[in-house]
Amino acid sequence: MKKLIIPATIALFAAITGGLSFWSMDRTGAFESEIAAYEQQDRLHPPKPGCIVFTGSSSIRFWDTLSDDMKPLDAINRGFGGSQLFQVNRYATRIVLPYRPRAVVVYAGENDMSWPYHKSADTVLADFRKFVNLIHATLPDAWIFYISMKPDPLRWSNWPALARANKMIEDFCRTQNRVDFIEVSAAMLDAHGLPRREIFRFDGLHMNAQGYVLWTSIIKPVLLSRLGPQN
Repeated sequence: MKKLIIPATIALFAAITGGLSFWSMDRTGAFESEIAAYEQQDRLHPPKPGCIVFTGSSSIRFWDTLSDDMKPLDAINRGFGGSQLFQVNRYATRIVLPYRPRAVVVYAGENDMSWPYHKSADTVLADFRKFVNLIHATLPDAWIFYISMKPDPLRWSNWPALARANKMIEDFCRTQNRVDFIEVSAAMLDAHGLPRREIFRFDGLHMNAQGYVLWTSIIKPVLLSRLGPQN
């Protein structure tokens, strides 16, 4: 029995962290190989300036159909699994700002507030404020969209804290120019107010294709309303 439990536990943890080791997740340079791979990809196939950059943790990284889902908008995926908001800030100068995007869409904060970090909502809000300042210091006309943290079966016990943080971030977005909050959490709950398991993978954390169809139906109209179709 132990031989079965240990590999299963390791596999589940790898799914939660996006494949990173526990001890590397808070270290400077933990995502260096992933970021460098994006930079190499950019050298071979440079994105067009003025695209829409999606960045953040594994919910973005695993969105394999993102570019097609967002058409006719020109969008690229620069997510890196297991990341926290402070790490999104750290790497924005390498995988966000160089494209001079017309908009940036970010999903991050859930890892910050969950095991093993359990950061406060105030800390997550402060890091998002830094993200907004970082982007607008260089690109004052760019739109910034924050996708609300999602309710999922694996972290359901932590949902009240995530929901409070969502509300704080939404309130902050309302005070800022060209910053929008995209609410996805309500549509991810069933009639009983519980996470819809059919839109999640086996791990109860990451979404499956059905989940991304749902996200597309919510996020894309918001982007189109703010940015309009691109030629």
